[in-house]
Amino acid sequence: MRNLDEIMTMCPVIPVIVIDRAEDAVPLATALYNGGLKVLEVTLRTEFGLGAISAISKALPGAVVGAGTVITAEDVRNAKAAGAEFLVSPGCTPSLLDAAQAEQIPLLPGVNSPSEAMLLLERGQRHLKFFPAEAAGGVPMLKSILGPLPQLLFCPTGGVNPGNAMDYLSLPSVACVGGTWMLDKAAIAAGDWQEIERLSRLAADLAVS
Repeated sequence: MRNLDEIMTMCPVIPVIVIDRAEDAVPLATALYNGGLKVLEVTLRTEFGLGAISAISKALPGAVVGAGTVITAEDVRNAKAAGAEFLVSPGCTPSLLDAAQAEQIPLLPGVNSPSEAMLLLERGQRHLKFFPAEAAGGVPMLKSILGPLPQLLFCPTGGVNPGNAMDYLSLPSVACVGGTWMLDKAAIAAGDWQEIERLSRLAADLAVS
């Protein structure tokens, strides 16, 4: 199983996918993958999340498929059973971290304060999601956290878009960002997978100059 260092450095952007129709899962993931986004976070926000993880993992063996919005120990077990290679959570609790470690599956937990980051660092968790990034203070807040804690590696998510993604990616302790801007709702509703692929390619091309 890949570790978070490898997963977070594969692509500059991890799409945060919400599946509203089961039949969209594989063509949507294929468009993202063909556009260069090889790491896909499928959230458990809808009833189709676990099924989508399973279907995408089978259809795209080259993709790294993770589960997002993982909240409970049961979510951890279900996501792993569905084929998720990593987990993403909006926050973290001791029981969630215990479950992920027991299942030996990488977890990217959300934090937005130095105390949260320090508590997770005590548990050996160096890879974190900064969430909700913009609402929690954006780049200035993340810089403030990283000042005394440079050993952490972050994936900012929440309010990240093409206009500010590079502000985050230019920070040395930011490996990637999470976003939804390439998941155009109208294009998905219309089955316009070429448009999703085009937007994905633009996201995959983001790099620190």
